Amino acid sequence: VSGRSDERAGISDNVVSGSCVTAATGNCCGVGCIGDSLGGEDDSVTGRSVSDDNDRYDNGTSNKDVKSQQLNQKRDPSCEEVTPSSSGKEEATKHKLYIFNSYTRQKELFVPKKRNRVTWYGCGPTVYDASHMGHARAYITFDIIRRVLKDYFKYDCEYVMNITDLDDKIILRARQNYLFEKYINESDLNRETVVYDIEQAQQKLKKKIVDPDVDPEKKPMYEKSDSTITEALSELGCSDAREKLVAACYAAKDPLSSLLDERHGSDVSDHSIFFSISRYWEIEFHKDMASLHVEPPDFLKRVTECVPEIVDFVKGIQDKGFAYEANGSVYFDVNAFRSTRDHHYPKLLPEAAANAKALEEGEGALSSGRQEKRNQSDFALWKASKPGEPAWDSPWGAGRPGWHIECSVMASSVLGSNMDIHSGGVDLKFPHHDNECAQSEAFHGNDMWVNYFIHSGHLHIEGRKMSKSLKNFITIKDALAKYTARQIRLMFLLHNWKSTLDYSTNSMQSAMSYEKMFNEFFLNISAALYNTDPFATARLNGPELRILNSFAELRENIHIALCDSIDTPTVMNLSRQFISSVNVYIKETEASKGIPEPTVLRQIGRYFTDLLIMFGVIPRSDNIGFSEGSSSMSAQNTILPRLLEFCALRDALRQRALKHKDTTILRVCDYTRDEDLPNLGPVVKFVDKNILLKEREQDRVLKEEREKKKAAAAARRAQEEAEKKEKAKVMPQAMFRDNLSYSKFDENGIPTHDAAGEPLAKSALKKLEKQWKTQEKLHKKFFPDGI
Repeated sequence: VSGRSDERAGISDNVVSGSCVTAATGNCCGVGCIGDSLGGEDDSVTGRSVSDDNDRYDNGTSNKDVKSQQLNQKRDPSCEEVTPSSSGKEEATKHKLYIFNSYTRQKELFVPKKRNRVTWYGCGPTVYDASHMGHARAYITFDIIRRVLKDYFKYDCEYVMNITDLDDKIILRARQNYLFEKYINESDLNRETVVYDIEQAQQKLKKKIVDPDVDPEKKPMYEKSDSTITEALSELGCSDAREKLVAACYAAKDPLSSLLDERHGSDVSDHSIFFSISRYWEIEFHKDMASLHVEPPDFLKRVTECVPEIVDFVKGIQDKGFAYEANGSVYFDVNAFRSTRDHHYPKLLPEAAANAKALEEGEGALSSGRQEKRNQSDFALWKASKPGEPAWDSPWGAGRPGWHIECSVMASSVLGSNMDIHSGGVDLKFPHHDNECAQSEAFHGNDMWVNYFIHSGHLHIEGRKMSKSLKNFITIKDALAKYTARQIRLMFLLHNWKSTLDYSTNSMQSAMSYEKMFNEFFLNISAALYNTDPFATARLNGPELRILNSFAELRENIHIALCDSIDTPTVMNLSRQFISSVNVYIKETEASKGIPEPTVLRQIGRYFTDLLIMFGVIPRSDNIGFSEGSSSMSAQNTILPRLLEFCALRDALRQRALKHKDTTILRVCDYTRDEDLPNLGPVVKFVDKNILLKEREQDRVLKEEREKKKAAAAARRAQEEAEKKEKAKVMPQAMFRDNLSYSKFDENGIPTHDAAGEPLAKSALKKLEKQWKTQEKLHKKFFPDGI
């Protein structure tokens, strides 16, 4: 694999003969992998470009071209061994892992710089509030990729993640929460002061609503807040009751907290206020990740524990001429960086270089350095602290780190001057990740700090962009109150990791249908394997051989899909198709009084169990399927024979009822299955009682939601129909008579002259005639015989 800088050298020359190469080259031979994958031929794993040719630098060179030039400047001879030849490209590439690289915007052959070791840094959360599904989008996505690299491709992953526990958002939130709590707990809280302050905060809110430059997506949120405040003040009335005063304050909490911060934020001097909020929400974040079965990082770094290293890092960049000091702050000099031969900025999103809004947001809400920067694109490495902000000593005076520098220092402190993978949400590409790259390459003196950038796609909520600032988000705890971690993971697996994902009722229903499919499949296999001898001789006839051939093909195709930038939607679709064929095999074999071959089913059940374990859908277990504990398995041996007798009796009764069309008996059979048995716990196929009850509850909730939507739609139609009927009461001959814009009308009541007595233009007459005919049609529809 040519074109990697010499930091990525060290690839083994010991390549296994044939099409299978060692894991040191980033290519799994299938030995030891799930299902002993067989490989296969598919153009999807050749790493063909999906780049955007319109993505170009100012000098006319595309982002992809610049990256390719950089990668080819230092060709590594040790990589020549695995470079596919033109004649055997398909054979050489079919066992190789390709990853979509945000740098080049195409799939690239994955080659770690140090044989089988993968170094990886992931941007962690800024902890100032509850974790939401946007966090889940990123961290579940990268957890799945990390598990596949470790458990399937057998890489040793060294994963580093940071916690941003110091940031403008944290400072603002901590100050505002502190000042709000202090305000409502004042002993002399009185109505006059509260009403005055709330009205002042509301006036600032109204200015935002009418501001033509305000984000139009935020206007509905501001208007809703304004309406809430008005209602709260109305409810307060003339009351001096403390509980009503506090309630009014909470109704206006956001704008009131902002007002209090403007007045008194600079007076906050206790730094524990800032650190307590970040520590609390960090703990909650880790709890949420554990609930989602996200594996913890190998190394965790916090900003507040790395400030001395950050100061040294900033000083190093300044000493090399890529940064300058201004009024106690230090800024990265983008022009100085661009002027060097091997450096380019920005690399990931060159088209966003002049995006003033993104640049300003990247500097933080408390930034006041735009006037002291030499260039709009320059960004803060170190910020001089103002009153009301935490501060550390530095060569430039008391201050705190800029946002972007934090990740560079924490990643470099563990992984050094170059890493294999850097991950984060797609919204971090610019300016955060671009700034990280620039300052890191400036410090380390290289042109390639990250070899592969991977970004998870956006998350939408019911078709709308998720945004915490727009109050359009769902916390992880809220999501887990409605769905299980297993269902949420399955939803992620059904979507490409770099594409936009819509978290909605429909997407969760799809995930739940896959869960049910897998669960029924595992139960079918477990039932078929009941009381069979695991060491019995295999009986492989035509049906079994066909299933085994399909099973080998499935594993090969799943291997190809995983090599194709870890394409989990294809894996899930392939699994669904194959499971359907196995279910048919079991059903047809049992219908013909045969016994499904246990050795075949055991292999298949173990394969899919391991596959879902690898994806983090189910915990590691020696059992097949969604094992919720050993109690069900032990109970199975005792109870299953009796339940099978009951099942046979119920089925016989149901078949007789179907034959004689006895709906009463059918309803009893269905009620026994759907209502009575779930409450008793394990039944026939040993499903955990809680799973059955959860499924029933989810079905009930979904049914209620459908009914509500149906009723709402019917109400809307009825309202629209009533409005149409009311409008239809006006006879077409009278519809324009009271309009002072017209002075003369024809025999049908259609205007012919305007208010000044001038004849109307033909186009105006044509438009009025059209309106008249529409009204005539509407009137006749509702009142064919007249009113």
